[in-house]
Amino acid sequence: MKRIFTKLSVLTFLCFLFINSAFAQDITIRGVVSDGADKTTLPGVSVLVKGTQIATQTDATGKYAISAPANATLVFSYVGYNPTEMQVNNRTVINVELTSTSQLLEQVVVVGYGTQKKIDVTGSVATVKGEEISKQASTNALSALQGKVAGVQITNSGSPGASPTIRIRGVGSVYGSVNPLYVVDGVWYDEISFLNPNDIESMSILKDASSQSIYGVRAANGVVLITTKQGKGNINISYDGYVGYQKVTNQVDMANASEYATLVNEQAGTTQFPDPSQFGEGTNWFNVIFRDALQTSHNVTVGGSTEKATYNFSLGYLKQEGVVKRNDFERLSARFNGSYQATNFLKLGYNAAVQQNSTADMPGGIIYKAFTAAPVVPQFYQDGTYGDPNDFPIGNATNNPRAQLDFFKQNSKNYRVTGNVFAEVKILPELTFKTSFGGEFGQAEVLGYNQVYVATVAQRNDISQLNITRGDTRNWIVENTLTFDKLFGDHKLTVLAGQTAQRQKFYELSASARNVPFNSDGDLYLSLGPIDAANPRTITDKGALATYTSYFSRVNYAFKGKYLLNASIRADGSSKFSGDQRWGYFPAIGAGWVISQEDFMKDQQAFNTLKLKASWGKVGNAGVPANLSTLLINQDPKFTAIIGGQPQPGANITSIVPPLTYWERGVGTDIGLEGTALDNKLNFELDFYEKRTEQGIFRIPVLTSIGLDDAVIIGNQATYRNRGFELSLGYGDKSESGFGYNVSGNFSINNNKVTKTVTGANPIYSGGASSTGGQLSTRTIVGQPIGQFFGLQVAGIFQTPEEVAASLQKSAKPGDFRYVDTNNDGAIDAKDRVVLGNPNPKYTFGLNTAFNYKNFDLAVDLQGVAGVQVYNANKGLRFGSENYSKDFYDNRWHGAGTSNTYPSANIGGGDNYKPNSWYVENGSYLRIRNIQLGYTINKALLSKWGAQRIRIFADAQNAFNFFKYKGFTPEITNTSPIESGIDNGIYPLSATYRIGLNVSF
Repeated sequence: MKRIFTKLSVLTFLCFLFINSAFAQDITIRGVVSDGADKTTLPGVSVLVKGTQIATQTDATGKYAISAPANATLVFSYVGYNPTEMQVNNRTVINVELTSTSQLLEQVVVVGYGTQKKIDVTGSVATVKGEEISKQASTNALSALQGKVAGVQITNSGSPGASPTIRIRGVGSVYGSVNPLYVVDGVWYDEISFLNPNDIESMSILKDASSQSIYGVRAANGVVLITTKQGKGNINISYDGYVGYQKVTNQVDMANASEYATLVNEQAGTTQFPDPSQFGEGTNWFNVIFRDALQTSHNVTVGGSTEKATYNFSLGYLKQEGVVKRNDFERLSARFNGSYQATNFLKLGYNAAVQQNSTADMPGGIIYKAFTAAPVVPQFYQDGTYGDPNDFPIGNATNNPRAQLDFFKQNSKNYRVTGNVFAEVKILPELTFKTSFGGEFGQAEVLGYNQVYVATVAQRNDISQLNITRGDTRNWIVENTLTFDKLFGDHKLTVLAGQTAQRQKFYELSASARNVPFNSDGDLYLSLGPIDAANPRTITDKGALATYTSYFSRVNYAFKGKYLLNASIRADGSSKFSGDQRWGYFPAIGAGWVISQEDFMKDQQAFNTLKLKASWGKVGNAGVPANLSTLLINQDPKFTAIIGGQPQPGANITSIVPPLTYWERGVGTDIGLEGTALDNKLNFELDFYEKRTEQGIFRIPVLTSIGLDDAVIIGNQATYRNRGFELSLGYGDKSESGFGYNVSGNFSINNNKVTKTVTGANPIYSGGASSTGGQLSTRTIVGQPIGQFFGLQVAGIFQTPEEVAASLQKSAKPGDFRYVDTNNDGAIDAKDRVVLGNPNPKYTFGLNTAFNYKNFDLAVDLQGVAGVQVYNANKGLRFGSENYSKDFYDNRWHGAGTSNTYPSANIGGGDNYKPNSWYVENGSYLRIRNIQLGYTINKALLSKWGAQRIRIFADAQNAFNFFKYKGFTPEITNTSPIESGIDNGIYPLSATYRIGLNVSF
């Protein structure tokens, strides 16, 4: 018995020993780490055995493997996500979903030639995620930024396929380019119309000079860095598509036919239409040329990664009809990118995009033509012929817009191939060399055919003509960088050194031929037209070539994560300039203090993070015409002399240039405060900045008394300044019931001013297209904003002949504008012109909200501008019997006492057409930019269907607009800063209504 008991005791001891050893023995745990929101796998996630130094990282597919005790705890951490702890509990497979952190300052942002944590950035950099961009009904990614970034003004054009204009912290040039530099996956571009918004992972906007200066001579107007989507995790196939339509909003009401006939009688002072009421409503020409336009988009993406490689392919198709009939845009795009870890020290990769688009163009000025066309004229007569204005007693100042649409034939096509290849070599763990070669190959073609036709007396063409213009773009860029990144105890040091070489080449060929026969198939060739004295063939060409070479360096230093220093310098050389001015040098420095890391902040509860930052830098603008220092000879026909009875061509110098011109210099300072509070639910950023353009290039008129006709001085002669304040706020939270929300807003103030010109107060006048008679409606002068509106001040309307006789305007008539003698010299002339308004917005703002509850999500975005004026040139461009708006008809002067604000129907007569305060209107607006409601199918159904995510949505963009402007929209796109804000028949604003689907497998 004793022996048996002893054996049992030994056996029991061995069992306990075995069990204890089993629990103490390490096991291998495997799993996948993914994003808790979109379920995509996450590479590079740190996996740590808590309380030890044992750690690993997830691979390119989000997979990991680690050995740990069966009772251990694993800690998963990743930048931008909340750390997560998981008990092993003897499990060998543990999959983890990480939730995104609300700690904005811990997120990684893209900066020039690299990335940084937001907390480490000393400049002003704003980031917009690709998912926010794709939620907008925008064919161009820039449009989706509207109202989302403080200090960034986006002005959209309603024309299909058109690129919006973007101004970062105001306008800093008159003669040079005012557009930012775009860098897509490391390749430089002047615009990004070729880019499919669905392909974008994130966009970073560099707003201050210190963050921009690493791009040197191309950075004066800001830099937009774009990263496209990369493959990650297991293979993923997604489809994003929508269908919708666009509808003109705020369509201007025009006088109907009876009202128009009344106005024509009043204008002529005679009864041209004995019975105006007989015409009734007549023709609404806006209804003739406008339509509800279809818009559809389809995008398919395939992406993923393996242990050593990533891959991503996308294919997109977009068709957008314009709200003007026959004005259509179609785009087909494809993008490929990938990378391969060839060895443990060598990584290879590529990015490539192919895009083709075509546009059925619309006739120039068709909007204005519809605005002015006579409503008494029918679209067609009963016999099917076009209604002819010459059949009515209104002269030939108007036309039939339908005929203009029907016989206009012009198509534009663009082909583009862009991308780059790169290699990264890990020389040492902390030292990386990267080389990249990229470029752009593009071809643009415009084919216009004016066929033989007869529509009306004035609208006809007796000789056909074919015009073809073809432009070729051939750009390339090579960049080499060396990056040292190391942590020395409390010191973190990152040093970048690099070199860039690039070439930009453009060539354009234009040709035309007469009497080319019409071909209904659209196959038109110049050779089909004859060549003789009556049918000359014309061929012209032009081109531009610019090369750059650059060297740059940057140092980022941080001590204990609370004292930050950033310093950089770039040297740029360009073939566009000569002599000592061929090279420019652009230094920058920034400093930051993370106050929340200080010991005296540890016990406070107000802020989770708080950082003070300041920066200064220099940038350049080489976007000015090359060879400005070339003396030009003009062979204008007016210089022809008659010698011996025969005309002899002459020439004259029409420009005076300094011996040397060079790029414009920008100098900027920025002071900011940013942080998070309320358990990281609230984030904020405040910035005060000054952006100054020095040695700006622009023209100054020269007196003809020196012997030059229409001469100008062209050179570096001005200084412009933008000074302002920006505020961004965001708050987000999620309740236990599953209701989550995020509300963010931004507000900006910007003041633009010309602070210096070489010639003192000698102004630049422009805006000549805004009125008849060669009048100019804008002025740029020292002490005032660029392109401010300038003209006579209206005091009221003359009511009686007696008022006219007692005034300074003896040639006026009752119903004409009564102007103010501002200088009290007893005369009304050009000396009485005063400042009428500012086309540069003082205030810009946006409010963006996102709500989600269970499977539903809702986003509402608002956007607007204030403190801005618009010049409504449509009211003053009158040459005869054009139509009037209904607003004018209702408020016009048509007899003593009827109106003291609106003139008579004779608005185009006398001095009424001169630029004045009546044409200048409030350009402020508030717009509900986007409303989108979505529903995501629940996971149970998804697993049955084999899908990861299915979401359906419906949205409305620009459906609600609030403004006082009398035109279609106060959002007016103009390329020239000195002609900004002038409405001369702009494309109307439209609302877009869509339903769409997002699916991923």
